[in-house]
Order: sequence, then C-alpha cells, then structure tokens
Amino acid sequence: MSELGVYPCWRSCGVWIPDPEEVWKSAELLKDYKPGDKVLQLRLEEGKDLEYCLDPKTKELPPLRNPDILVGENDLTALSYLHEPAVLHNLKVRFIDSKLIYTYCGIVLVAINPYEQLPIYGEDIINAYSGQNMGDMDPHIFAVAEEAYKQMARDERNQSIIVSGESGAGKTVSAKYAMRYFATVSGSASEANVEEKVLASNPIMESIGNAKTTRNDNSSRFGKYIEIGFDKRYRIIGANMRTYLLEKSRVVFQAEEERNYHIFYQLCASAALPEFKTLRLGNANYFHYTKQGGSPVIDGVDDAKEMVNTRQACTLLGISDSYQMGIFRILAGILHLGNVEFASRDSDSCAIPPKNDPLTIFCDLMGVEYEEMAHWLCHRKLATATETYIKPISKLHAINARDALAKHIYANLFNWIVDHVNKALHSTVKQHSFIGVLDIYGFETFEINSFEQFCINYANEKLQQQFNMHVFKLEQEEYMKEQIPWTLIDFYDNQPCINLIEAKMGILDLLDEECKMPKGSDDTWAQKLYNTHLNKCALFEKPRLSNKAFIIKHFADKVEYQCEGFLEKNKDTVYEEQIKVLKSSKFKLLPELFQDEEKVLSPTSATPSGRVPLSRTAVKPAKARPGQTSKEHKKTVGHQNCCSLQIVKVLNLYTPVNEFEERVLVSFIRTIQLRLRDRKDSPQLLMDAKHIFPVTFPFNPSSLALETIQIPASLGLGFISRV
Repeated sequence: MSELGVYPCWRSCGVWIPDPEEVWKSAELLKDYKPGDKVLQLRLEEGKDLEYCLDPKTKELPPLRNPDILVGENDLTALSYLHEPAVLHNLKVRFIDSKLIYTYCGIVLVAINPYEQLPIYGEDIINAYSGQNMGDMDPHIFAVAEEAYKQMARDERNQSIIVSGESGAGKTVSAKYAMRYFATVSGSASEANVEEKVLASNPIMESIGNAKTTRNDNSSRFGKYIEIGFDKRYRIIGANMRTYLLEKSRVVFQAEEERNYHIFYQLCASAALPEFKTLRLGNANYFHYTKQGGSPVIDGVDDAKEMVNTRQACTLLGISDSYQMGIFRILAGILHLGNVEFASRDSDSCAIPPKNDPLTIFCDLMGVEYEEMAHWLCHRKLATATETYIKPISKLHAINARDALAKHIYANLFNWIVDHVNKALHSTVKQHSFIGVLDIYGFETFEINSFEQFCINYANEKLQQQFNMHVFKLEQEEYMKEQIPWTLIDFYDNQPCINLIEAKMGILDLLDEECKMPKGSDDTWAQKLYNTHLNKCALFEKPRLSNKAFIIKHFADKVEYQCEGFLEKNKDTVYEEQIKVLKSSKFKLLPELFQDEEKVLSPTSATPSGRVPLSRTAVKPAKARPGQTSKEHKKTVGHQNCCSLQIVKVLNLYTPVNEFEERVLVSFIRTIQLRLRDRKDSPQLLMDAKHIFPVTFPFNPSSLALETIQIPASLGLGFISRV
C-alpha cells in the first residue's frame, strides 16, 4: 500500500480500489488529496463517480496505478509500482490482449495455464532459444531451461529448477517441457537414445501417478524430483528419479467428479484386447475403486489410446511384454479386490460369502489360496508375550483392512516401477554434472480437506520458504555485500506456520503421539490440538460449528481440515498375515514387491535365451518388537513427510551428496591427518542412508577405563561396544 509521505496528490492520478467481484478496479482522482482528508473523490473507468472512504485507523491510501506505457511489460520488476493489483493487471493484459502466458519477475518465470495446447513448444522454438540470454527473448520455459543449462556448462555448477504453484497451475507440463528442452539441445552421449528414455518416463509416471481432480484433469498425486545427468561435454547420459508422498488413499476412494489413477481407466478401456481377456476386466463403472467419483471419462482423452502410449514407453525403457502383463495383472487384481463384499455375523465378526467371484478372480490373478485370503481378510492375529490369538474383526474393520491392503499393493507396485525406470535410466558413465527438476504437489484447498491436503500444503509451505530464501533474503544479502544502495523489502516469513506443523508439540508431533495411545482417536486428537494451540497461535483456529476440524492460515490461504481419518491415514498400517499370503504367491512378480532379502527380478535385462536373470538387493527387514506382530511396522506418514522434505535441503547444495569429498577442503583433511598421525585405532565410519564415507576424528584418551563403567541392563544399551 502507498504511504502518505510519498503519495502523489495531484488530480487525474490513477489508483486501484478493492472490489468484491473483480478483486481490484481502476479509478482516477478527481480532486487533489491533502493530508487529513477522510474521503477520496474518484471516477471509475466506466465513468461512475465514487467517494472512497479511507480507513480511519490505518489511513492507508489505495495502491497507485502504473503509467500506461509500462502496462504489459514482460518483466514485472520493470513496473514502477510492484504490488498485488499491478501484478494481476499486468498478467491479465498480457494474457487477454496479447495471448502471452509467460512473464518474468526477475529470475522467476510466472506462467498462466491456458488450458489448451499452444503452438509454442516445437523444435524450431527450442532452437530459437538455444544459446540465447534469458532477457534477450520473450519469456518462456525454454529460456529458463537454457539459463540453467548455460550456467551448468559455464560455471560448472549443478542447477535445479523448482516448479511450484497451486493445483491445476500446469506444473507437470512445465516440468515436461523443461526436460524436453534439455533432451533436444544436449543430445545423447551414446547411440542408446538416452534422451528418448528420459522423456519416455513421463507417460509411465503420469499413468500410475496422475489422476483427474476437480481442478485438473491430469493432476500429479505424488511429488517428483528428477536429476538429469550430463557428461563432461554436457550431453545427457542418464537420469535418476525420486518420488514423494504418493496419494495412496485415491486408490480406494475418489471424491465426486474425480477419478482414480489413469492406469485403471486405461486398463478398463483396453479390456477387449485378446491379451487382457484373462484379467476379467470390464467397464470402469463396474468396479468400486473406479466408479465412486461418478466421472470415469475425461473429455478429449481416449484412455485406450493412452494405454498404447504407456505400453510403448515401457517397451522403450526395456520393460518386457511379460513384465508389463505382470504389472497389469496386479492392477486388475486391485480392482477385483475392491469389489469383495463382507457380511456381518454380529457386531464383532464378519464373513465373505462362499465362492465370492471378485475374491476368486483376485486370488487367481495373484496366485494365492482362496481360503487363506478369505480367512485373513476377516481375522487378525494378536500376539502377547506368551500366547498368540486369532480374533475375528467387524465388517467395518474388514472393509478398512481390504482397502489398506489394496493401497499397500499399489504403493509397492508404484515404487517397484520407479525403481526399474531408474535402472533403465542409469548410466555407467561417470556423471559430471546434473540439472534437477522438482515437480511437486501444488497448494490445495477443497470443500473437504483431509490428511492428504494437509501433507501437500505442508510441503508447499517448505517450498515457499525456499522461494523466499532465494528471491528475497539471499538476493538482498548480495546487494548489501556489493554495497548497492537498497531499501530492505519486508517479506512474509512463513516459519511460524512451519513451526505450528512440525515443531515439538506441533500438529504432527501431537498426531504421532495420539497414534501411540491405546485408545487414541481423531476426536481426542482434535481436543489436544485445541488445548495446545487455540488462542495461543495466531495461525491456528477452530471452526465455529465443528469440534472435529481445525483451520490453518497458510501462506496462500486459510484451509479448514477435517480431523476424521487423520489417525488411520497417519498410521498407514496393513495386517501382516495378509502380506504373508501374498508373499507365498506362485506369481513371481508379486512376492518381489514385498521381498526382504530375497532375489529381485530385473525386467530391463534378459539372457540370450530370453530368460530373465536374477540379481540381489540388500534390504534389511525391520525387527518387530514383541506383541506387535499383527501389523507391519513403519514410521508414520507424518514422519515420512518430514523426511521427504529433505529434498528442499538438497536443493540448497551446490554439489550432490555423492560428490561429498569435493566439498571437503584439502586443508581440513590434512589437519585431521596430522592430529591422527600417531593414533593406532582404525578410522571410524560415518553412516549415511545411501553413502559411506571414511571420516576420522581426534581422540583424547580418558583416565576412566571402559570396563569400569556399569551400564544398567534396563537401558537396553547392550549394542554398545568398544571401538
């Protein structure tokens, strides 16, 4: 907003005033403003005169309008006045009048989703932007990609492009165009057409990870960070993908006007194909897991044709037809599992009707025994210190267990596919540098917001903090370092909101604690939230008419979350006995999804005889504690969400983790070596999740012998040993 001391008070000056329908309206001053005036005499663009009353408390004046000559600038930083109405008006003029969807804001590219295909992404356009400076051409995603590619080559520093925005803004498409640009301008370092394989990963990931929502027909329901690797001549040699927070709940439930993941509808649309006859598929409206949204068809999308594209992409990445059919077999099994129904015996037990067709088909496709699966869908095992009990479960619990199993199978299949896409994109050539592209969920707010939206918006809070750090804080520090005259900009710091979510006694902390309580529930968790944060944190509110919801004031908007289902989704558990049945399957691919230290099949390589060779992965199974054998044991989704956001920290680094040694100064290493020259002990190892680096530290001997220290057995520290 304008300040009284600098406000131009002359007649005919242009201003912006708030409007309930158009958000902001343009007007002109009819009378010079004088300090102390309580009313401004204005005339709107349509010719209507208006008396605009100033707020008696703040005495803030309306924002000033930019001169007409600046309207439509391709860089928002060129505007005289950079505030909300000026930004919105400039973007509107460029989009409506000139059909331009891209605008710069310094180093940031602002894009408006036109919701139609535009002829501005062809190879001729790519060639036009190749080698050009960012400000020399019209704003474009290719200009940003070229700048990243050029800085990587010129400065020999790895780059990352963060694609952010609300749901439906077009992030996934922008990320794809950036990847296409790198693939086109860099070429391949070999004859294996690596760049084609990198691009082929897109249709596969979209089919299994994207879905129709009320905002977007092709919404990414997972986060993706892909590193495109280059050799010393800056040609593509491979890529690696990391995924985050797949929305598993969509597998078993879709809101009105929404769809499950695209791959299920592609399968149903291709049910008549001869090779799919054994899958016993049909119309998407027949399956519970694909009909709940009531919107099985997307206008302008041919699911059968999309299935052809998905299969071609799989083939290009070296996934054989037999493995593809294995994937489709598991997906079809999930659909049939969703149609399994339960009949109540009493309030605490249920049963599956004999010879249930959906369960029969599911068991046939999965290669498991009908009786075993039917039994464990209706029972669970409880273990105590001395005995094991088999307990029947109610119809509601059985339905929840069925849905949990379906989500678990899909999530494991999703991770399996990602793993093997990465194997196909892996390069044996040493990577010299990389460009990372982050495409993650956009900020979401719907009529009903649950655990999924909470995790998505939490991730976006972290990304917004990253944006603030680079665009405001670091940029201004650079100005100060170079002693450029500069008035510091006061920008919104969303750290308080992040603290509300992730700090000690924050929302996630209280949620994890409630999940550990024997009688923990969504209702008691909600009450703990109110007791802890209501009237104590300005960003936390309670809805007037609900005791089972809470409101968070995010950087983008206020969002009301319904507490129902938070605990169950955060626990994310599935009965172990059901998994054991699947592990015993005669269908080779299925046990691989749940294997611990078993042999892993690779679909991307085969022996001359056509048989698929075996390889090993070392995955250490978690040890279950006594009394907890009835369920799989893993960290809560909320905790995993915190861990997943380490990607934001990775983006802060100038070099990837696997180049750790290059960031350690030689002087540091020599200092440590000198201090340890006379030490006889062997160096210790610093363990990381994926990498092992030998790191040594100075050792000062103590007069206290280790053997004299008595550690109480109750502490459970028996694993400590002398090194």
